[in-house]
Amino acid sequence: MTSAEIRQQFLDFFKNKGHRIVPSAPVVPFDDPTLLFANAGMNQFKDVFLGLGTREYKRAADTQKCIRVSGKHNDLEEVGRDTYHHTFFEMLGNWSFGDYYKKEAIKWAWELLTVVWNLPKERLWATVYKTDNEASEFWRTETDINPSHILPFGEKDNFWEMGETGPCGPCSEIHINLSDDYENPKYVNAGVPECIEIWNLVFIQYNRNSNGELQDLPAKHVDTGMGFERICAVLQKKGSNYDTDVFTPIINEISRISGVKYDTEANKVPMRVIADHVRTLSFAIADGAVPGNDGRGYVLRRILRRAARYGRKLGLSKPFIYELVEVLSAHMSSVFPELKQKKQHIQKIIKAEEESFNVTLDRGIELFEKIAEKVTSAGSSIISGEDIFMLYDTYGFPVDLTNVMAGERNLSIDEARFNALMDEQRTRARESTKEKFASVSALINDVESFEIDESEKPEFVGYESLYVDAKIIGHKKEGNSELIILDRTPFYVESGGQISDIGWIEFPEKNRRFEVDNVSKVYNLVVHALDAAEIDFPIEKGMRVKAIVDQGRRWDIMRNHSATHLLHAALRKVLGEHVRQAGSYVGPDRLRFDFAHYSKLSEEEIKKIEAIVNEQIRKNIRHLPHRAIPFDEAKKMGALMFFGDKYGDRVNVVEFEGASMEFCGGTHVTNTAEIGMFKIISEASVASGIRRIEAVTGKGVEEFIHLQEENLKKEEEKIAQLLEEKRKLEKELAEISFKAKLGKLDAVLNSPVDLEGIRLFKGRVEASNMDELKGFGDELREKMKDAVGVLISEMDGKVGIVCVVSDGLIKEKKLAAGKIVGELAKLVGGGGGGRPHLATAGGKDVTKINEALNQANDVIKKML
Repeated sequence: MTSAEIRQQFLDFFKNKGHRIVPSAPVVPFDDPTLLFANAGMNQFKDVFLGLGTREYKRAADTQKCIRVSGKHNDLEEVGRDTYHHTFFEMLGNWSFGDYYKKEAIKWAWELLTVVWNLPKERLWATVYKTDNEASEFWRTETDINPSHILPFGEKDNFWEMGETGPCGPCSEIHINLSDDYENPKYVNAGVPECIEIWNLVFIQYNRNSNGELQDLPAKHVDTGMGFERICAVLQKKGSNYDTDVFTPIINEISRISGVKYDTEANKVPMRVIADHVRTLSFAIADGAVPGNDGRGYVLRRILRRAARYGRKLGLSKPFIYELVEVLSAHMSSVFPELKQKKQHIQKIIKAEEESFNVTLDRGIELFEKIAEKVTSAGSSIISGEDIFMLYDTYGFPVDLTNVMAGERNLSIDEARFNALMDEQRTRARESTKEKFASVSALINDVESFEIDESEKPEFVGYESLYVDAKIIGHKKEGNSELIILDRTPFYVESGGQISDIGWIEFPEKNRRFEVDNVSKVYNLVVHALDAAEIDFPIEKGMRVKAIVDQGRRWDIMRNHSATHLLHAALRKVLGEHVRQAGSYVGPDRLRFDFAHYSKLSEEEIKKIEAIVNEQIRKNIRHLPHRAIPFDEAKKMGALMFFGDKYGDRVNVVEFEGASMEFCGGTHVTNTAEIGMFKIISEASVASGIRRIEAVTGKGVEEFIHLQEENLKKEEEKIAQLLEEKRKLEKELAEISFKAKLGKLDAVLNSPVDLEGIRLFKGRVEASNMDELKGFGDELREKMKDAVGVLISEMDGKVGIVCVVSDGLIKEKKLAAGKIVGELAKLVGGGGGGRPHLATAGGKDVTKINEALNQANDVIKKML
């Protein structure tokens, strides 16, 4: 059988047993802060197991995409070195939510394995929890397993727990012994490849609280998980998961690209690593994650770099991982269509990361050389564990690469210290996860302390109303807060990027109103937080109150949220269908929209996107809400799925007729005209292949315009100030220049010409403009006493003339400066005039300047 047939037979088997076949949840669980990645099939049903949620069906089956990169048997550095552990795998599972229990689960598991798949019964073993006599008895009565093959084990092997707290219960595992010694019980749970677990049947009947106590759950459930890759290896009679047709298409492509055969162990390990890791990267990126520097992004970056490093062992030094996405998509998109839909996006993200890592690796090699030089200079021959760890953690250097490079320089490495540092890092990561789990689980467990009657079904009415009469159905004091749960609430709790509402709860009988500054949600329960210090009367169940959302703030939020939908549609229209949302923030002040794209947007593209959105706003397009419609119906309508949202059997779809249609549980305007206006205020990169747009709408645009006007006014004032400073500096420079040039007047003053008893001071000077030349004239007149002065200068290819006459000569000899310059100007092809004591003129012919100076004597003599 092919792997596709095995998967389908599993689903068909349970469909015939009355199970609803449900789609895999995203491998990136954005709605669950306790998980980096979905790591088991039961993740999407956690609320059901806790009694806080329901489904339309009581039985379900699926194949769930899972990623495990830490914990028992899941050390990343070990994946690929053996033949049966993976970072990405499929988990085949079937569930019962308060319906059938141990009897049917055991009976059907045995039927599928031995009747449908015809596995040899003599090789199968069943383990049970040491005190679970019920399960042990059902194995004996409902199956024909060899009774000696039913083995009891303790908590470590046969008691399943979600985490430090949460749902848990005994489990029964089915193992298959593939060795010749298949009747020997010593191999079961021994952790050897000859005898492997293939199916785990978990019987969830308890909830472990934060005190470690086991509490009975409201209903008993069945949660089973079968490793798809393992059962394929068993049924296809392969000694390695990597030899099944789940992996061979990828491995064959790696072999083709590298030109290396999948034959020796030295070649097999790198190929297994790469084949596993490209699956993890592709599925995670398809579901919205991107490599980065923290959280799940950092995990993906480590995985990609590990695959790239192993590629070098096959001679693949240039980006190559992205090329494998094509064959993976072709092989698996029939089951997981997101691989085909987002293939180009996945390829471009991976390629960009590979290119970036090549640069990082080069930096790492350079750093290694410096470390080696430091060690040698110090007279040592050992590279410290701290340096090895830094190379690994920061630059992605594997220990074996560091060891090889060290050996080439006759150095060794302190691998023991490196391993100790790695253990410390793993411990920190585990403790961090425990803290997250504990905080969330504590909140979940606290739901019970509200003592809400099972008959109460809290209702969210915030789509229709922002002001409602309500009844308190649960309350408790927690620290400085009074926490209240209402039977009806208009308060929206942060989800899908839209932030939570704030407002007030009013107690009419007490004539008091208190601010709600925080709301949170535990599954379907909205918890309103009030300041306990302000409440001076006891809160009681059954009290009637009024729940009031801050209306102005909510409207601003709705404008921004609806605008993100129009923006998304505009981006896809302008940039292409590859654009997908990769995160968002919707608040009252602004909106932020992250999306998959591979280059900076041009000014022209931004203007076009803005224009499309504003055109849709002006069209007054009405909002058509589709609430609680079947998921499949919504998909058939063509609705786009928004990043980070969790979709159940029934979903909300927001449609702006002809402009946008998306899965969305947020709140929106009733028509696009209510948005007012849309303005993009920034566009930038936030990660490899991810761009971010920030924008404002409505009142936010007004505030943005006012801010721009204020900034413009400040700029104008700044420019005016700079111009004034420039004018002052120019004046100072002119004065300095003028004073420097004045020195040249001395030559004129030292060589007067005598004209029948009248002194004439004349000469050629350097002046920048007529004002400066005029200044020279004033200075000359001041110094020459009873005399006539004529100064000529060439300025910008033209002639400038100034003439000055002392008061005595004006009175006694009737000489006038204006008449003198007028005659001289004619000689240089110009004209001019002025007052008797000072006059200026201009001309065009600079070649006549000396002639004009020579003729000055005759011009003045004629006027005497």
